[in-house]
Amino acid sequence: MSLFNGQRGAGLIEVMVTVLILSTSLLGLAAMQAASLQYNHSAYLRSQANILAYDLLDRVRLNRARMSDYNLDLDSDPPGSGGTLVKDDLIEWHDSVSDSLPDGDGGIECDAAQRLCTIEITWSEQNSSGEESEDSTTFQYTTKI
Repeated sequence: MSLFNGQRGAGLIEVMVTVLILSTSLLGLAAMQAASLQYNHSAYLRSQANILAYDLLDRVRLNRARMSDYNLDLDSDPPGSGGTLVKDDLIEWHDSVSDSLPDGDGGIECDAAQRLCTIEITWSEQNSSGEESEDSTTFQYTTKI
């Protein structure tokens, strides 16, 4: 009879517990990495919206005399073919919004009397909560021209 009969399998159990703890930790690390990627992508889209808003506001500043002509409703198509600087600006900007952001759309409202312009840009992005109402993000920017 062996002196170590009561100790059989103790090393195997220790290894199994260690593997269980390690695998749980790695799953948590993977979840954190996935969340980090999602937040970085969301920040990237917000940066793009900010750049697009500044782009259109700079176009309006260059053409202050026609400021009230820059009005474009959200969810509406830009004016038909170009021909004027305002139409060309709105067409190019609207195309940039739809190309740069997923399901991107934008609108602008300028009040020439108060010299205020408000830009609203919407896009869709994946959210972590699973709520469909949170799948759309809106960026609104108001500035004095």
